[in-house]
Amino acid sequence: MRARLLALALLAAPAAPCAAAAPAADAAADRMALELPQGKLELRLLAPGIVQLRAEGVREPATPVIDPQASFDPVPAHREQQGGEQVLRSERLVLRWNPQRAELRMEDATGRLLLDADLSHALAGRWSLRHAKGDPQYGVGGLNAFDAATGDLLRSGAQVATAGKQGHTGAPLVWSTAGYGVLADAEPARFELADGAIAIDADTPVRTVYLLAGRPDELFGEVRSLSGAAPLFPKWAMGFTNSQWGIDEKEALSLVDTYRARHIPIDNFTFDFDWKAWGEDMGEFRWNADKFPDGPSGRLKQLMDQRGMHMTGIMKPRVHLDTVEGREATAKGYWLAESKPAPDYFSHKTVRDIDFDKPEARAWFFNDALKASFDTGIVGWWNDEADDSGVDTQFLNMQRALYDGQRAHGEQRVWSINRNFYLGSQRYAYGVWSGDIQSGFASMAAQRQRMLAAFDVGAMHWGMDGGGFKSPRPSDENYARWIEFGAFTPVFRVHGDFGQKRQPWVYGPIAEKAATDAIRLRYALLPYIYSYEYHAHADGVGLVRPLPFAYPGDPRQRDRIDAWMFGDYLLVSPIVEQGQTTKHLRLPPGHWIGWFDGKAYDGGREVTLAVDAKGWSDIPLFIREGAIIPQQPVMDYVGQQPVTSLDVQVFPSGEETRFDVYDDDGATYAYEKGAYFLQALATRREGDGVDFRAAAPGGTFKPALRDYVLAIHGGAGSAVTSAGKPLPDLGTIGALRASTSEGWARGRDRFGEVTYVKLQAGQARDIRVDGMAVAP
Repeated sequence: MRARLLALALLAAPAAPCAAAAPAADAAADRMALELPQGKLELRLLAPGIVQLRAEGVREPATPVIDPQASFDPVPAHREQQGGEQVLRSERLVLRWNPQRAELRMEDATGRLLLDADLSHALAGRWSLRHAKGDPQYGVGGLNAFDAATGDLLRSGAQVATAGKQGHTGAPLVWSTAGYGVLADAEPARFELADGAIAIDADTPVRTVYLLAGRPDELFGEVRSLSGAAPLFPKWAMGFTNSQWGIDEKEALSLVDTYRARHIPIDNFTFDFDWKAWGEDMGEFRWNADKFPDGPSGRLKQLMDQRGMHMTGIMKPRVHLDTVEGREATAKGYWLAESKPAPDYFSHKTVRDIDFDKPEARAWFFNDALKASFDTGIVGWWNDEADDSGVDTQFLNMQRALYDGQRAHGEQRVWSINRNFYLGSQRYAYGVWSGDIQSGFASMAAQRQRMLAAFDVGAMHWGMDGGGFKSPRPSDENYARWIEFGAFTPVFRVHGDFGQKRQPWVYGPIAEKAATDAIRLRYALLPYIYSYEYHAHADGVGLVRPLPFAYPGDPRQRDRIDAWMFGDYLLVSPIVEQGQTTKHLRLPPGHWIGWFDGKAYDGGREVTLAVDAKGWSDIPLFIREGAIIPQQPVMDYVGQQPVTSLDVQVFPSGEETRFDVYDDDGATYAYEKGAYFLQALATRREGDGVDFRAAAPGGTFKPALRDYVLAIHGGAGSAVTSAGKPLPDLGTIGALRASTSEGWARGRDRFGEVTYVKLQAGQARDIRVDGMAVAP
């Protein structure tokens, strides 16, 4: 698999399994043959925490949930007979098979029961598992855009794993912070979640099930190894996107110029129907030369490139029947059976949906006209309305057509957003947005659960129509708060209904300043954000994670949607109430520091925060003790200038913490061939000092980065050594920054006393800062 090379080379991410033929069940210690009255189940350890159970003779994935191109290596395991039970052990789990009762018991490495599977009906496609009462259950699915319920994250009762309608995310996956998960190769799948039991079936018998063991991050690493890695989005996609319906070339250039003149960072403008010659021959795939006269020639792309702006465009699953491509689709049988000819709401001409489950239809879709549009500037795909078909795989395979077509066409990275998600989609550079949501505070607040539930099924590239899609126009306050919310989501964008504008200056000077500050903070954090984009690819867990991911053993975090972790070290809880003057927030256990005020907070209790109800300028944002947070100078767009130095905020704790600085060219798939930069940074408070370590970097990519300027918080050091040798004290942070060599200085910032250390990037270093006071 293309993306596998990077993951294996960097951090030895879990190897992915292949559904190809396995050796005989008893041929190795990592597998067993489970004899049942109706036949035989094959059990195989695919990784230390992954158990594959499948009916004998099944050799290929039944659905796109499982990556058909994945591969795996034998797992070190030990098998033995204990009385009437066969026992198989790995470093993460213990399996006990009792053939008399047709029961398979899965324990963790300490012997604690995780799952007890009754396999007596497994060969008929019905699976029954027991677990401890009270175990919290997550996954399966989220909410549609207009679901009346707000809901939380825990799942119980009858649940259907489906891609669903607008904004829905689904996976045949249920998992628990108690240390286990169950993934079915099924689409869709039915789950019955009782207190202490899980039952799984589907209309088509489920022939393969995977049992998973580990912490939440390990579980999602295992899901990644089974279902496939998400390719990296282009680096520009970490920035801000303005989408608009109702625009032409002149307005688009004017809006981009206004962003640049106001120094509001932005990297992507997404066009709705306007960019297409919709309803004409090849009009689904080519520029509308009336609205965008310089589109077909590539002149508009040149103008946007000069401004550091990317253009992306909407795509629909349907084509017009009475066109060249429509007649070809009829002749070749490309139409989706569930889709009947009907008038299009925009062109009012007859259209029908393509059947993207057909490989030949997918190959046909990325045609010469679309290649020309791509070459002349439409470099990303906003796929819309494929959820209306009722076919779970329609959206997945629509984006697969674009992903495969673009990858065959060149090396430029694929970007997309789509209106629903089913596990397996992530393999095709697949983002999801929450649908055509209403404006207003209630709708904005409801997006929190939709986002966090999406991550619970593996949809790590999630976004929303910032400001709300549907009328009425959001209030100035609502818009400002929505931008502050969106700045802490993976896909940061705004959009509105036909003719609605979502630029910050449209909402008055107060909202513009609040929104601009949030966007600029996002751009300052791009090195932090991009490193988690890498981890989404390599490890299966991305930028945003629900609190149960970070605190699996804390019952108070089990069903929270009011706050989430932004990476490992930032906790955010956006303001989602109109006119709010105070906010009550329970911080998770540990020690926290306010990002904006520098105050120290003890976790495990509720804090009361004053809220700026007039300027809307505040974002409740907290730093977790142990944090390592790189920042860069704010630019108007990604790559405007080379990043030669990173400011690294360091908040040491008594336990070693780590951050991986990651970079690559940001644009191509060269990282798959080893062209990346990965340097692990680690820190720990030890006695009256702090140790800081930079490991030797991996990869062949040579970034512009020359140095790190560490801001080690918690005291002013008396001496700094590198590998036991003293570094020069340069007196002030200004002198330190101006120096061409390594050194250190003391200072103060909003967090208190600081020891600044300048280090050469890309080199192994062991730093000791002595004489620092204990952090508050």
